[in-house]
Amino acid sequence: MANYTTADIKALREKTAAGMMDVKKALDEADGDMAKAEDILRVKGLKGVTKREGRTASNGLVTAVAEGGEGTLVEVLCETDFVAKGDRFGALAQQILDQAVATKSTDAATLLASTLPDGRTVQALVDEANATIGEKIEVKRVAHLEGDHVASYLHKTSPDLPAQIGVLLATTGEGREIARDIAMHIAAFAPSVLTRDEIDPAVVEHERKVAEDTAKEEGKPEAALPRIIEGRVNGFFKETVLLEQAFAKEMKKTVAVILKEAGADVTAFARFRVGA
Repeated sequence: MANYTTADIKALREKTAAGMMDVKKALDEADGDMAKAEDILRVKGLKGVTKREGRTASNGLVTAVAEGGEGTLVEVLCETDFVAKGDRFGALAQQILDQAVATKSTDAATLLASTLPDGRTVQALVDEANATIGEKIEVKRVAHLEGDHVASYLHKTSPDLPAQIGVLLATTGEGREIARDIAMHIAAFAPSVLTRDEIDPAVVEHERKVAEDTAKEEGKPEAALPRIIEGRVNGFFKETVLLEQAFAKEMKKTVAVILKEAGADVTAFARFRVGA
């Protein structure tokens, strides 16, 4: 008879996030020794890391920290929402965020190559988590902003999941007072750039061509085409550019107007949505 209990199975599954049958097999092989069973799961998991590389990691979480003039935002992915909302995955994401803050990493590759205090790289940490949890885990994106003031905002799209949308916002002037409202606006309205000057001219030209072709297809008068095209391109800017969007809390005013009234400026922002 196996030398372990149902409570042992539950405890080991919660600790490793491994599947029920994998946990039972490991405990059988270890004759109920929890530490040995965890090592067995880890070893067997490491053998499967390569196989998991081809899987899709579209669940996970975003996590962030902002203090004074610096902020860091990290997106960590896994395969299932079961793992995403587990304590083990959350602790892993926190460890990765802490390292991103310590190294001021601005991209995932730099962060993964960095060395933790215990001598492991972040990539090694992720590989070990792949092994013990049994899913593909990926550090997808990292952002680091600096400014007079940096604010962060995390948003849950479902109450039983960790944050799925994260925003960092760097401001100057009196930005501290308005920063959270602007960050919440960014989470909801998903602008891609701060100003229209940041948009590739080729993208703008493509939007202009689409607007022209659409107007012609609709049979609009030739004389009205320039005005219609310009209006539709401006509509594209209002959807894409943060400063030109209608502000979430006062839709009759743009974000630029709200900032001006507050005596503030936004210098940069970052927005991550899990899997997007």
